[in-house]
Amino acid sequence: MISIEQMAMVLEALPDPAFVLSRSGKYVAVFGGHDERYYHSSEGLVGLRITDMVPADKAAWFLEQIELALETEALLIREYELSIKEVNTGVEDGPPHPIWFEGRIQKLDFLVDGEEVVLWMASNITERHDMEAKLRELSDTDQLTGLFNRRRLERDLISHYKAAQEQFIPTSIVAFDLDNLKTINDTLGHYVGDEVIMAIGHICRAGLNGDAIACRFGGDEFVVALPNVKLEQAMVFADLLHERCEAHFNCFFAKSLASIIGVSIGIAEILATDTSYEMALKRADDALYQAKRGGKNRTMVG
Repeated sequence: MISIEQMAMVLEALPDPAFVLSRSGKYVAVFGGHDERYYHSSEGLVGLRITDMVPADKAAWFLEQIELALETEALLIREYELSIKEVNTGVEDGPPHPIWFEGRIQKLDFLVDGEEVVLWMASNITERHDMEAKLRELSDTDQLTGLFNRRRLERDLISHYKAAQEQFIPTSIVAFDLDNLKTINDTLGHYVGDEVIMAIGHICRAGLNGDAIACRFGGDEFVVALPNVKLEQAMVFADLLHERCEAHFNCFFAKSLASIIGVSIGIAEILATDTSYEMALKRADDALYQAKRGGKNRTMVG
């Protein structure tokens, strides 16, 4: 059988840190996690409390997870971020950047000083988390323009629709597409047409701020979601979009090309009577095609 001394050596050799934490957030014991490439030193934590170590909001979150693990007696798996700048230890070794952890929290069947305790295993998953974030970004991004794609737009509009219905937070939708792109493709080639589409991506990225997002909806049609923006403000945005497109086209394209490029715009606001975000999106899209039929390079409200 393995001896107590050998078991202590095993625990100290654990690649990832393991903490025994009481219900009140006291560090009862700390094992392993000594590789400075992945972890900061946990030396000196025993006897301290989570509330002594991290900001109040994060401490409350940690205590909530401990409570949940004790009450459910089930293994909890949680991902969280923690920076050495947030931890009050004075430790300067280990990674300088914030670390993403996967915490595995399990109730232990004994008491320490009359308190229930949990085992909290913390694994550094920063590399995996960063890779997953990059993959999510790629899956949400239109490769030609660098704008978001339709999938991301629909996900955001679901959230904005819910905020509009439940919290009365307005969201306006601006739908627009390029005028005469087919003519450009047919006469000058699709490479030039792609350059025009990429120019729209540049204009949108340079002209948006806050929570607004711009998406390539498909082909030469684009949609901008403007949360916290009512219809009147969206009309101002549409005017600025016209001005920026005209200035950009005149600056970067030949006069003969710039003279035929324009943008037709349709605007709508999510209404209290809408039963889905699609209703507002359709109004904006219908207004866009009214602008097309009305002479192009203009704005209509749906």
